[in-house]
Amino acid sequence: MGRYTSMENLKFLLQEVHNLNELFSFEKFSHLNWEQSWMILESAKLLADRDMAPWFREMDQQPATYDGKGGVRTHPQLKNIIKHAAEQGWIGGAAKFEHGGLQLPMMVYFGAQQIFQSANNACQGYWGLSAGAAALITSFGTEEQIKTFVPRVYEGDWQATMALTEPQAGSSLTDIVTSASPSSDGLYKIKGQKIFISGGQHDACDNFIHLTLARIEGAPAGVKGISLFIIPKFWPEKDGSLTPNDVFCAGDFQKMGQKGYSTTHLVFGDEGKCKGWLLGEPHKGLSYMFQMMNEARISVGMGAASVAMAAYQASLEYANERPQGRLISEKDPLKPPTLIINHPDVQRMLLTQKSIAEGALSLVTECNRLYDISHATKDDSQHDAWLLLEILTPIVKTYSSEQGSRAAALAIQTLGGYGFTTDFPVQQHYRDLKITSLYEGTTGIQSLDLLGRKVSMEKGKALQILLTEMTNTISKANVYPALASYAAALQEEVKRTQKVLTHVGSIAAKGEIDQSLSDATIFMEMISYSVIAWQWLKQAVVAYQHLQSSDYSLQTKEFYEGKVHTMKFFFRYELPHAEACAKTIMDREYLTNLKNHSLFQ
Repeated sequence: MGRYTSMENLKFLLQEVHNLNELFSFEKFSHLNWEQSWMILESAKLLADRDMAPWFREMDQQPATYDGKGGVRTHPQLKNIIKHAAEQGWIGGAAKFEHGGLQLPMMVYFGAQQIFQSANNACQGYWGLSAGAAALITSFGTEEQIKTFVPRVYEGDWQATMALTEPQAGSSLTDIVTSASPSSDGLYKIKGQKIFISGGQHDACDNFIHLTLARIEGAPAGVKGISLFIIPKFWPEKDGSLTPNDVFCAGDFQKMGQKGYSTTHLVFGDEGKCKGWLLGEPHKGLSYMFQMMNEARISVGMGAASVAMAAYQASLEYANERPQGRLISEKDPLKPPTLIINHPDVQRMLLTQKSIAEGALSLVTECNRLYDISHATKDDSQHDAWLLLEILTPIVKTYSSEQGSRAAALAIQTLGGYGFTTDFPVQQHYRDLKITSLYEGTTGIQSLDLLGRKVSMEKGKALQILLTEMTNTISKANVYPALASYAAALQEEVKRTQKVLTHVGSIAAKGEIDQSLSDATIFMEMISYSVIAWQWLKQAVVAYQHLQSSDYSLQTKEFYEGKVHTMKFFFRYELPHAEACAKTIMDREYLTNLKNHSLFQ
């Protein structure tokens, strides 16, 4: 088993860059300190080493498979993995004490999930979605619903899914047709189908709770008529027994990657006997679901960055062991081959991977910090943290997934022909990663959300908070002459972002909405480079302070030097792409409004 993550990087981000210690001053997290939090994360690493990483390859080779009888066969170890994760509190770790959780900051909870995702990407989703569903029930459910379902989910006996997508309604949830009919007992009869349901109805737990979007008969058209229901596979009776609830698994989708993670087709009410509880109020289902969805989007970004980190670690290990060729300057053919890590192009590929993975993980940690602050205080900082999190959520999800895939592709390239074989893990990392740009809203959907909603949220306040945070980091970097040129480069990107948005706004003001949003994905790419540059400058400021003071009590000198060097690399090799994106957006010619589709031939 090779190295799949960097505990040093995780410690640096939590302890030095994003200041986990700040959270312990809030009453919600006052039961913890840094030492306890780090011990918790070290125990998560031991769990991943023992129970997850050893089965990474085998779960890909023995995928989740439909049994032909309404269930899904998973890897024999999965049941134990879920059991051990539950016993250590990793399903309900972030939940409040009163709901059976450990009340961990999301910074700590997601820090552990990052380790799990790097170790074996097929495992964490099984309890990750369950935790999100349980949190949704505690937010909007009745006492009876909370008591009935949440403890069983946190104990790992039952699992939960998010059932949104239908055969005819993917990203466009307004078109769902699953129906809910009120019955005399206060419940609802459910009828419909859902597809691509992650973690659905497998053999590693006893019961499933499907949080399902459906329309109550007579509900308004569109998203305002969608409600949310709790639909168990087996109905929990008052005597504790479980009875079938007419929820049938019709198949499991076989996928390019994440093969150990079941992805099911569910049929509700085929025999007219499926019943469910309404969660919360009628017609508010989509707004409720977005609580879980936004957390899931950060989780997807975390997962993508974590897999990119695993691919980077594998390619770095290979580059340090594989002798091949000689440096161009070496003229003596009798000299032994050099390790490939000495070749400049290999170093470029490794540094690109490092800059993407560690930059994305820093942004994930930033988002988790904002989540914790927004849920731990009631003052003005709470609202500002929430606004900043709102605008960063589509960015962290998109950058991590899109650029993470690119990083994993470079991991394959680093290994050469061996990277394309199943003898090495990087091809699996690449396959596992690709789905993350589709999960919880595709890149196009995230980009429309960012440009169409988030940048104008509260009259542009969310964007202004982001640009102010970037400017604060620029000011800190300007203290050090060695970092001043990088601070100036990021300041230029802040100005460029404002200029591009003025241009887009002028198009929208003319009523040309389609054109104003036509390059939303290019805008997403542009601002993502700037945001990750901001994260790298934050890391470099901390690292440079240690190098200036020769304080290596927390990390080695080489670690800090690596951070500063990677920041420089990102600014030289990656950030310039933002200017090219801006040029595309500012071009007056509108090229993606073709009415003559024959031009695609």
